[in-house]
Amino acid sequence: MRRSVYNDDHEAFRLLVRDFITKEVADDYPKWEKAGQMPREVFARLGEIGVTGMAVPEQYGGAGQEDFRYNVILQEEAARALVTLSTVRTQLDVILPYFLRYADTEQRDRWFPGLAEGTRLTAIAMTEPGTGSDLAGVTTTAVRDGDHYVLNGAKTFITGGLLADLVIVVARTSTDPDNRRSGLSLLVVEDGMDGFERGRVLDKMGCKVQDTVELSFTDVRVPVANLLGEEGAAFGYLGHNLPQERMTVAAGSVAQARAALTTTIEYVKERKAFGRPVSGFQNTKFELASISAEVEAAQAMLDRAVLDLVDGELSAADAARVKLFCTEMQARAVDRCLQLFGGYGYMMEYPIARLYTDARVARIYAGTSEVMKSIIAKSLGL
Repeated sequence: MRRSVYNDDHEAFRLLVRDFITKEVADDYPKWEKAGQMPREVFARLGEIGVTGMAVPEQYGGAGQEDFRYNVILQEEAARALVTLSTVRTQLDVILPYFLRYADTEQRDRWFPGLAEGTRLTAIAMTEPGTGSDLAGVTTTAVRDGDHYVLNGAKTFITGGLLADLVIVVARTSTDPDNRRSGLSLLVVEDGMDGFERGRVLDKMGCKVQDTVELSFTDVRVPVANLLGEEGAAFGYLGHNLPQERMTVAAGSVAQARAALTTTIEYVKERKAFGRPVSGFQNTKFELASISAEVEAAQAMLDRAVLDLVDGELSAADAARVKLFCTEMQARAVDRCLQLFGGYGYMMEYPIARLYTDARVARIYAGTSEVMKSIIAKSLGL
């Protein structure tokens, strides 16, 4: 279907990204999958062409363009090439907004040039072994001691934590028995600080190029100058960025579902069964036609929400609706596409197998489907 979400500048950026992925990513991607990460130098090369600094203010070497549509294009082009860009999505869509919104002038001077160049990598540490969606249950503590905080605790499922130079840690700096959400703060832990340790690299079902690790903090002395925003205000900060976090998951889901459809159409035209192409069977035609309709419906819903996000008008409930619909659609679409590959769809040498395993987490992170339904139900007065 015709889309009207992009202008000429966006399409020029698309061609830039497409050329980069073709030349710098596609051929080496299988090696990155085996290694479990994308090399640091690729982040820097993305910085050289302006991708990592797109939203960073110009005085720090960026383009000063906080337009989420550029972020969506990154995902669309990666999916089109049947690859992912490791933790770039997390860095640009999820983490960078916290720095842009809450960093003070001194912090910007220290950190923003490297963020723009793609030489300073980031992670955000929210989830703990005993807490998932319940951020108010965070037990990692940061106790003020002069001009430092003493940080203690553990985090898990931290995307990009292996290579991160800066880790935004959600920690409890005070406790209010009457308000579990108060007293949380954001502290930026820097690589090399004493007591900051990286634990296991977790062995995930999918998303193999995107490292996920455990982190621990034992009496880490974090300068007060590394407090991001105001002390005790983190819960509100985390909620403010959730609509965009959910849009980035939804955008990936639609792009990858479309990629699954495209690669399946190509496969069924070539693959023969009972003496003729699989594409000639009515079941194949009906399945792919149905998947196509679902992808286009999700795309239209996503495009509307992206424009609302750019205009600052996307509500939490609408973000939840889009995330729920797009991720559930992706699950259905990729599963049905894999079925048309038959036994070959179960083999990891075929991209559809990776698309299938990568898709599963979309209904979990940035808020599970069940959490999305709860948010939507609340907006209905239920």
